[in-house]
Amino acid sequence: MPSLRRGYQLIMATDRQWLSRPHLVALATIVCLVALDMVTKDWVINLLAQNAFRPIEVTSFFNLVMVWNTGVSFGMFAGDGNSAHWLLVLLPGLVALGMAIWMFQSKQVLEIFGLAFVISGALGNLADRIGRGAVADFFDFHVAGWHFWAFNVADAAISIGVAILLYDAFFNASKSDA
Repeated sequence: MPSLRRGYQLIMATDRQWLSRPHLVALATIVCLVALDMVTKDWVINLLAQNAFRPIEVTSFFNLVMVWNTGVSFGMFAGDGNSAHWLLVLLPGLVALGMAIWMFQSKQVLEIFGLAFVISGALGNLADRIGRGAVADFFDFHVAGWHFWAFNVADAAISIGVAILLYDAFFNASKSDA
């Protein structure tokens, strides 16, 4: 039986760009972030269920709350019926697939990881939407009575991924254009 090291060497010896080290690490990142998102959602749902779904104050500016988001960002398109639900499953799934193709074709490390974060967030929320019928949001940051929209690990991954992609587009593009 070939060793894992030998198998890794065979994969790395191929000339297929999509099997490069950054792509393999990006795949591992996606798996880990989706798993973290799913575990935190289950943990917080169970924790809040024990508290009759009342908010849990963690600090003076951070609570755990339970918000079921049937729409998209900031609750847009929530409650638009069954067809909207499946549209909100299909479209993000297609976008994630397109981003995965883009990621595997990319040779830019920052772009690869920015896309990996966005894909992981999309997949985490997609799994929630399919499995629970809505996305579980629960991180609630607030200051002086103003509450930021509740979010989850998948949402944070998407935001971080977009920030990485923007940084890469603005700062690395100018270096390659020079």
